Amino acid sequence: MRWLRYLLKCLFGGFIAIQIYFVIQIGLWIIIHPSSTAFQRAERWRLCGLHWSCPIQSSWVPYDKISTNLKRAVLVSEDDIFFQHMGIRLEDMQKAWVKNVQLNQQTGGKSTTALRGGSTITQQLAKNLFLSSEQNYFRKAQELIITGLLETLLSKQRLYEIYLNSVEWGEGIFGIGAASQHYYGVSPASLSREQAAALASALPAPKCFDKVQYCRKAKIHFPTRQDFILENMDRVALTPLQKSKVR
Repeated sequence: MRWLRYLLKCLFGGFIAIQIYFVIQIGLWIIIHPSSTAFQRAERWRLCGLHWSCPIQSSWVPYDKISTNLKRAVLVSEDDIFFQHMGIRLEDMQKAWVKNVQLNQQTGGKSTTALRGGSTITQQLAKNLFLSSEQNYFRKAQELIITGLLETLLSKQRLYEIYLNSVEWGEGIFGIGAASQHYYGVSPASLSREQAAALASALPAPKCFDKVQYCRKAKIHFPTRQDFILENMDRVALTPLQKSKVR
């Protein structure tokens, strides 16, 4: 049994070391911008392999240089009470849990999509910054730990700034700086309400929004989603001091 205790100690020590790494990395982002995310690096490898030149588009835009239209539109699309919650939305996670349990039952436990859905902007950021796209309970638990660290160490505005500058908006297109230029040829500060709503509608399936060949698995009607976003943009809060009326 001694070897088992030694193995458990090593595993526990490794787990703690990883969490310390996350704390240090997130702490640095208080003053410096993330150079890339785990998801960006995975996409770069998928698209380019070892080639030096790669069609990855990304450029950092300060929070105050991003259109309020875009900030509000993305909240409606992805997490309408982002500035009010502490990183997770328990009700949405419970609904996702029930839905995935039902899916596993229907597939005889062979589903690989457990615990999908119900993610806040902070949870999406935690996944994109550090984790793989693999779906399992251990990865979800680590996502929740990182979510707590992000909410503890960074302000809501900083979290949202990092999210808007790192989220995928098409194949090889990351962040609102690249997205606004790619789709409309304008700066993020100049995005109109309609343009902002269109970009926000893309977030659930950005590759499909960009290229039709990725739409086979995407069950989303972008114009309908864009109309919904336009109708609700003025009802979301952009500061923690207000309460969102959208549920």
